[in-house]
Amino acid sequence: QVQLVESGGGLVQAGGSLRLSCAASGRTLRSYSMGWFRQAPEKEREFVAAINWGGASTYANSLKGRFTISRDNAKNTVYLQMNSLKPEDTAVYYCAADPLYARITNRPEYWGQGTQVTVSS
Repeated sequence: QVQLVESGGGLVQAGGSLRLSCAASGRTLRSYSMGWFRQAPEKEREFVAAINWGGASTYANSLKGRFTISRDNAKNTVYLQMNSLKPEDTAVYYCAADPLYARITNRPEYWGQGTQVTVSS
């Protein structure tokens, strides 16, 4: 079993930055793929970014260049650096983990509880 706890969300003005963290426990995540998703009010949850055990990453096309995913295997933590934030980035951001990279972008096995990000205009 894997437990994921997100942190770092909050209120930020448009154009600002935030860094989300996701701390994992229960198992060593060195071989797991990790990802971030988000869900805005009245919208479906959508994929944001993912990173495999070796550090290779992939992003939603609309977010490339503004968001960066990274991981620190020694700390069992994955990060999401968000720059040039826009009001439309407002959402609950969820961390996810899966032993298979093929699943991490659409149906990961493990989920965190989410952290709220609000971007004011």
